[in-house]
Amino acid sequence: MERISALMARRIALAAQGIGRARPDAPARRHVLGMVQRLGALQIDSVNVLTRAHYMPAFSRLGAYPRAALETLAWGNKRERALFEYWGHEASLLPFAMQPLFRWRMARAERGQGLWSGLARFAAEHKRQVAAAMAEIRNNGVMAAADLTDGGASQSAWWGWSDGKKAFEYLFWSGQLAVAGRRGNFERLYDLPERVLPVSILAIPTPDEADAQRALVAIAARALGIGTAGDFGRYFRLGPAAGDRVAELAEAGELIPVEVTGWGRSAYLHRDAVIPRRIAAQALVSPFDPLLWERDRAERVFGFHYRIEIYVRAENRLHGYYVLPFLLGDKFVARVDLKADRQAGALHVLAAHMEEAADLRAVAEALTTELSSLAAWLGLDRVEIARRGDLAPALRAQAKSGGRN
Repeated sequence: MERISALMARRIALAAQGIGRARPDAPARRHVLGMVQRLGALQIDSVNVLTRAHYMPAFSRLGAYPRAALETLAWGNKRERALFEYWGHEASLLPFAMQPLFRWRMARAERGQGLWSGLARFAAEHKRQVAAAMAEIRNNGVMAAADLTDGGASQSAWWGWSDGKKAFEYLFWSGQLAVAGRRGNFERLYDLPERVLPVSILAIPTPDEADAQRALVAIAARALGIGTAGDFGRYFRLGPAAGDRVAELAEAGELIPVEVTGWGRSAYLHRDAVIPRRIAAQALVSPFDPLLWERDRAERVFGFHYRIEIYVRAENRLHGYYVLPFLLGDKFVARVDLKADRQAGALHVLAAHMEEAADLRAVAEALTTELSSLAAWLGLDRVEIARRGDLAPALRAQAKSGGRN
């Protein structure tokens, strides 16, 4: 069995995620689509302290790309679109070609399996209301839950959702509806799949459940480069079935069993994985980036202990509310708590902390450059750095000497 050093494993993982390669001079739609196809999914999250989660992975990898490119791919007109929304890792944007691979999950959801228990219970107990919501959207076309005849009426306290929202979410999870776009405060708009997805995709025969899961494990393994069966299975939330699918891919030669120094568990290398001699990364990484989806993996691969502290009381937070790790070379070297103040036109660095054994001067210089680029990309005029954290003084000095603050 081949032995892989911890350093090699880290570089393989970064290369597989498309991090460390030279950023294009003028990132465009094709670069964004290629990145999503490489990753397999972009997680969607409602937190908008900095920018919504699905925008950041492309900035981390491509630099200042046009945000409209991603919006067009996800929610543009039918000819421009190449991505669809569904439950991949969590709520995700996924390439069209992957839609057949999730039909088994849709079928399970229709039977009340694999979705939130409250939603399954609602669908079972309110079949007439679910059918009425389906009929209304069939007749009226694109709708938000609030547009339903009774869409604004909440019949229970469950998540504060109206019954119309619950009906649409069940129909979406079960594949009977698709997301046609977003409006206002990121509100989902729904429609029938045949009015959202290409005919060519809907015409693809539905694969057997095991075949679809095996394909999803293969996509995950290619996106991660190296990992355990659990790593590959959790990428698309496949559960216990992932172990069998990994074994089948290993037998077929797509996954190569390897031993990674320090991991202490069975690991696999994707047969197409690249082992770079070095990684020249300089990237701020979102808490919802595929690189950080699994905190246990981040600690095992990068020696980096990370927890998002949004739900931690302010006085108990170690690093801040919305903290982005900073990757320099092949290591996470710092953490910055960021907030975009759009009204004031400022990117606020509320706190900045160093990681152990990192070079303070090199980190401050590289991070200052990246923060300046991030602010410009977000349409903000300046970067304002608070005094909290052991990296803050060096960042402030670097920004002042560079004329960026």
